[in-house]
Amino acid sequence: MGGGGGAHDPFDIFQSFFGGSPFGGGSSRGRRQRRGEDVIHPLKVSLEDLYNGTSKKLSLSRNVICTKCKGKGSKSGASMKCSGCQGSGMKVSIRHLGPSMIQQMQHPCNECKGTGETINDKDRCPQCKGEKVIQEKKVLEVIVEKGMQNGQKITFPGEADEAPDTVTGDIVFVLQQKEHPKFKRKGDDLFVEHTLSLTEALCGFQFVITHLDGRQLLIKSQPGEVVKPDQFKAINDEGMPMYQRPFMRGKLYIHFTVDFPESLSPDQCKMLETVLPPRTSVQLTDMELDECEETTLHDVNIEEEMRRKQQAAQEAYDEDDDMQGGAQRVQCAQQ
Repeated sequence: MGGGGGAHDPFDIFQSFFGGSPFGGGSSRGRRQRRGEDVIHPLKVSLEDLYNGTSKKLSLSRNVICTKCKGKGSKSGASMKCSGCQGSGMKVSIRHLGPSMIQQMQHPCNECKGTGETINDKDRCPQCKGEKVIQEKKVLEVIVEKGMQNGQKITFPGEADEAPDTVTGDIVFVLQQKEHPKFKRKGDDLFVEHTLSLTEALCGFQFVITHLDGRQLLIKSQPGEVVKPDQFKAINDEGMPMYQRPFMRGKLYIHFTVDFPESLSPDQCKMLETVLPPRTSVQLTDMELDECEETTLHDVNIEEEMRRKQQAAQEAYDEDDDMQGGAQRVQCAQQ
């Protein structure tokens, strides 16, 4: 990336004919600086951190330009062109792949570590030992704002490793939300699961949810309200704060499941029939019942049943395919 433009560059054409700079001052253009790489750090945060906002202080090590030699690497400020790469910083190696076939590969010069220059041992800077940079520890305070999302980036411009003739890159923290045992997040909304007993679903319920900021939310049904299995209910403005609009919040959705009793006694059934809506099934006479074949219901795990049937069908298909292939081979042999 370093180095000036080619002869077709209008800037260079101007310099070759007239000298100096078209912008005045007579100074020649300096070499373009390459940009250093960004440093990416994952930052684990809880759902509470993203709901309430937080700050985390992190200690990091990075390379900074040596203050003693000002990034020259030598006491005198002088350096020599690397003899191994002739100052290019790169070497080309050739591999013979076969007759009349070769492969050229370019790689950084190991003698100068890609810098294109070497420093005399006696002239090396005593502080950085000729490396031009030294290590420095720095504490960064990462502000996690309310409503930030999983995967969102927090950037510290120009805080990555420094190097001579290089624009310093950024340090980037990528938020990684840890799984929460109770709440699930989707955008600005929160979801929570709650199981009701059959009595609660039919006759009313009341329970408390501890929110992500420690508040106690009282959740209760309306008088006479019946909650069905797999039903959702929502509470407005109790979801996640919206990023950079923290006083606006999404919804808190409660997903209800109903825990039915395993069985009921005959007396319990009679008592329930007195208060529940009447049966909707058709009542059959004794004569009609005599004409019917009685069956037995079994409990099943439907997912396991379907998986087993699919596996058996696949095995039968494979076996049939093998038999057809064998028959064809026998027929060919007879011919």
